[in-house]
Amino acid sequence: MPRIPTGTGELDRVLGGGLVPGSAVLIGGHPGAGKSTLLLQTLCHLAGRYPALYVTGEESLQQVALRASRLGLKADHLKMLSETSVETICDVAQELKPKVIVIDSIQVMHVADVQSAPGSVSQVRESAAYLTRYAKQTGTVLFLVGHVTKDGSLAGPKVLEHMIDCSLQLEGSSDSRFRTLRSHKNRFGAVNELGVFAMLESGLKEVRNPSSIFLTRGDEPSAGSVVMVVWEGTRPLLVELQALVDESHLSNPRRVAVGLDQNRLAMLLAVLNRHGGLMTGDRDVFVNVVGGVRVLETSADLALLLAVVSSFRDQVLPHELIVFGEVGLSGEIRPVPNGQERIREAAKHGFKKAIVPKANVPKEPVPGIQVIGVSILADALDHI
Repeated sequence: MPRIPTGTGELDRVLGGGLVPGSAVLIGGHPGAGKSTLLLQTLCHLAGRYPALYVTGEESLQQVALRASRLGLKADHLKMLSETSVETICDVAQELKPKVIVIDSIQVMHVADVQSAPGSVSQVRESAAYLTRYAKQTGTVLFLVGHVTKDGSLAGPKVLEHMIDCSLQLEGSSDSRFRTLRSHKNRFGAVNELGVFAMLESGLKEVRNPSSIFLTRGDEPSAGSVVMVVWEGTRPLLVELQALVDESHLSNPRRVAVGLDQNRLAMLLAVLNRHGGLMTGDRDVFVNVVGGVRVLETSADLALLLAVVSSFRDQVLPHELIVFGEVGLSGEIRPVPNGQERIREAAKHGFKKAIVPKANVPKEPVPGIQVIGVSILADALDHI
C-alpha cells in the first residue's frame, strides 16, 4: 500500500514510513508538549498536495489561524472547522473528501445518541469508534489528539488504544526545548520507534542526528559519567549516563533513578556488591540519563555499573569510551541485539574504545575503534 510522506522525516520514521490511507493515529502528550503545533505543521505541508481538514473543538478558528501565522505556516489550502459534533464533522468531510483529518481533541467530541457529557468514557469511546469507522470506509488518514492524565498515561477508556492503528506519545519537559515522539503501538511499523524534535519559535523542527544533542558533555571530564549506546526502534542512540554515589545520613539510603528503572538499579547494585566486591549499602546512589531520554532496554546495565564504580572511586573514565551490555544476576555480561550497528555508530561519533559483551565483538574489526569483549563483571572492572 503506498504511503503518504508527511514532509517530516522524524514523524515518518515513527509512523513506519509515512501515513497509511484509512489508518487512525492517536497522538497523546502533556499540555504544551506541542501536539497541536506538530499536527498543524504537518497538515499545512500536506494541504499543498492533498485536501486536508483540521477540526478544532478546543480553540476558535481565529486562534488556530493566529498560531499558523506565528509559526510562519502557509495555511491557504488548509480547510479548518470548529466543531464538536462527530456527525457534523463526518457530514462536512463527506462533502470536502479530505485525504487527512485532524481531530483536536477526541476528549471534547460528542455523539448525539450518547447522553453523557463530552469527555466521559462512553462519549470518547463512541466518538472514536464513529470517526475511525468513517476513516476506514473512505480511506482517510485520521489523527486524533488525546489528553493525558497526570501520570502520563492516555486519558479515557483503554479500548481507545485498541481501536486505533497507531498510538504515539509526544514527551518533553517544559524546561527542555527537545521533544521526543515515541510509538507505543503501530500496526504498520516498529514499536518503540523514537523521533526527536527541537521546539523553536518557528515550531517543531526535526533533529536528524539525535545522538549529537544527547552528547553535549562538559569540557572537564568528571567521575561517574559514561556514554552508552541504546537501541531505539530501528536506530542506535548515543546517550550519556551519570551516577553519583554519596555518603548517606539516612538509616535507609536512597536509590534514585531518572530515565531508568528504579527496581533494576537496586538489583544491579546487589550484583555489584556480590560479584564486583563493591558495597554501596550505606551510601545514596543517584543515576540519571542526560537529556531526558527514558531508557527501556537492558543494554544500559553495564554502563550504569561502571558509572557507579567511577563515582564511588572518584576516578574519571576515558572520554572516548563507549559501553553497553546486559548484566545477569550471576555477574555474567550478556549480549544485546544489534551489537555491531551500535559499535559502528560509536565509531562514527569519534569514540576510540568500546567495552561490550564478548558475544557482541564483531568478527571483522571496526575501523577507528578498539573493541574489548567481556564475559563477566570482574573483567569489565579490571579494564577500567
